[in-house]
Amino acid sequence: MAGEWALTTLGDVTDVLTGFPFKSSSFSEDSDDVKLLRGDNVAQGSLRWDNAKRWPNAAQSDLDSYRLLEGDLILAMDRPWIEAGLKFAVVRPQDLPSLLVQRVARLRARVGVDQRFLGYVIASRSFTDYILGVQTGTAVPHISAGQIRAFSFKLPAAADQKAIGELLGSLDDKIQLNRRIGETLEDMALTLFKNWFVDFGPVRAKAEGRVTGLSAEMSPLFPEGFGADGLPEGWVKRPLLQHARLISGGTPKTDEPAYWNGAVSWASAKDVSQCPDRLLIGTERSITQRGLVESATRIVPALSTVVVARGATTGRHCLFGREMAMNQTCYALSSLNETPFWLTCAFAHLVDELVQGAHGSVFDTITTTTLGAAHVIDGGQALMLAFEASVQPLYQRILGLIEEATTLRTLRDTLLPKLISGELRIKDAEEAVAA
Repeated sequence: MAGEWALTTLGDVTDVLTGFPFKSSSFSEDSDDVKLLRGDNVAQGSLRWDNAKRWPNAAQSDLDSYRLLEGDLILAMDRPWIEAGLKFAVVRPQDLPSLLVQRVARLRARVGVDQRFLGYVIASRSFTDYILGVQTGTAVPHISAGQIRAFSFKLPAAADQKAIGELLGSLDDKIQLNRRIGETLEDMALTLFKNWFVDFGPVRAKAEGRVTGLSAEMSPLFPEGFGADGLPEGWVKRPLLQHARLISGGTPKTDEPAYWNGAVSWASAKDVSQCPDRLLIGTERSITQRGLVESATRIVPALSTVVVARGATTGRHCLFGREMAMNQTCYALSSLNETPFWLTCAFAHLVDELVQGAHGSVFDTITTTTLGAAHVIDGGQALMLAFEASVQPLYQRILGLIEEATTLRTLRDTLLPKLISGELRIKDAEEAVAA
């Protein structure tokens, strides 16, 4: 099949555009203004809009050519590859409206070329290897638009392009669907926590003579009214660390090969801060048992809540879906009451307060003192266990969705190079996906 494919270059089949040099002095603070897509916004497979820069809507009249569209392919030109992978993404509806900034490239297929197929060409290992070979500069590696256009690959017939794009795209669509369902399930758990332990919904209902909407077994767990301190009667504020064991991390010596690439997952601040699914089950790096024993790191139990404690991403957190080690930039909170999901929901409602109280000369830092001073509302063990039983199926379902997505991602990454190169027939790949 590949023998019938024509050799071409990205420059032949795509429109490659580099961004406009927007002046930072004219950036807008208005959240209604258009987002500017800079290299800092490009991650591995997605765009991130935390700390987004914006441009005034009134100053866009001559910038239409830099306006992005859904499906556009985006590639960072400064430091295009980092250890986590190629800084490349596809523009989604939620990324719009946005404008392209200098040192970022936008690729758009010409007539007769399938945009989705083109995206998988960019996502292929062969393109990454090409970029690593041609990028220039040591402090900040860089690629040019000309180098992007010069990448050569074999282009199948239009029908085959479409079939390959749809096949691999079906796997990505399922991965994204799992992520959206997981986000919805987590929102349900956080909403229930807020109703019970922040807004005191059932207690207010009782105090106002309304029905709580809870079961006959659940309703008696909530008091009839409020005390003089404004909390539900019998409820108290307790230190967070009365509910959780605080665990710190560490890093084995990086120049000791015997410590690395073993069977123990080792989470860095980047793994935690960039965890897209809230539950982390895989890490970029791993360590050996010897690396674990001979360093300050230690095993963090599954279902511990882990937070980045210092640096630009201070406060970002996730739940460990399985036991693993972590580095010293993070702290873990392991439940002392067999209520890990109550704990992670409590922390999610507390973390903004912790970040506001963080301090540091360069970056904000959450310290053991910060965590030791934090308090949570305690409605009693029976109520905490009832909440745990209510949300545990939601988190179990989230974990199952993440594990399924991991399997799908592995299948996609196995099929992609074989399909793009023509090594694997489309029919055989379809059978592998259907199996």
